[in-house]
Amino acid sequence: MPENDREPAIAAIGVRKAYPSAGQGQPPALDGFDLEVSRGTVHGLLGPNGAGKTTAVRIMATLLDLDEGTVLVGGDDVVGAGRRVRRRIGLVGQYAAVDEELSGVQNLVMFGRLSRLSARTAKNRAAELLDRFGLADTGAKRVSAYSGGMRRRLDLAAGLLVAPEILFVDEPTTGLDPAGRREVWAAIRDLVDGGTTVLLTTQYLEEADQLADRVSMLTRGRIVAEGTPAELKATVGDDWLDLVPRDSTDIARITGAVGAWASGEIRVSDGTVRVPVVDRAGALLGAAAALRDAGIGLDDIAIRTPTLDDVFLNLTEKTEGVPV
Repeated sequence: MPENDREPAIAAIGVRKAYPSAGQGQPPALDGFDLEVSRGTVHGLLGPNGAGKTTAVRIMATLLDLDEGTVLVGGDDVVGAGRRVRRRIGLVGQYAAVDEELSGVQNLVMFGRLSRLSARTAKNRAAELLDRFGLADTGAKRVSAYSGGMRRRLDLAAGLLVAPEILFVDEPTTGLDPAGRREVWAAIRDLVDGGTTVLLTTQYLEEADQLADRVSMLTRGRIVAEGTPAELKATVGDDWLDLVPRDSTDIARITGAVGAWASGEIRVSDGTVRVPVVDRAGALLGAAAALRDAGIGLDDIAIRTPTLDDVFLNLTEKTEGVPV
């Protein structure tokens, strides 16, 4: 394997960034931010609004200076070699940057010319990307007639005009309906299949579960967990048996009746009894029979597998009291 293939696409070490406008006593946007992204992968950077995701992307894309730390993108330092970094990257922001009065092809040609491509190269590249993103048939139409998913795919295409090695995609499906989200997901998968490294920031945990090879969870300006989606979900523990009683006064009776199938602490949340279990089928059938024999009625009973939402809520609870 060539040396540059072993080198991370992105490496951030001890990054700190504070905004003076935030006011005295306010925590920094990034405070000891560390990240490593392997080449040819989708890496998800997850966190709630205000966690520091966009600040991190702006620093890695050379749009914002850092206060402390080091960031290497494609092996180049964003501080000392910003021009080389910009030649390697593409950036798709939270909101579509295309001109609605122009057609799809006119938008791409315009962006190509702004990227210093020749007129012929920009036109050829626009046609190639419209075809790649399933927009060839609508390329001549005004963008104002596009659906949300089509606009976002066009925005992704604009970010690839100069064929970047690394693409930053910040909140790619904000405001899209489920169909539009699926269109964008498919487009991102195609990018990685073509060799592009994608750093994806999102607050939608399902999105990271669908797309990311690895996930880093960001809270209060620092990474609090990292791994594959499966590894992170495994940290939460076993599957859960969720029981919703018909009568809330039966909650105590339910916890007693299903205790034999619990592999850990039984919890009650919003009127639902949550029982951690190992044997999914056995627990479901056994608990249902035990509750029937005890004359306890249920409005719902279901087995749930831990999700990234569970991981993030669990981490948030653990770090809530950690000073920053």
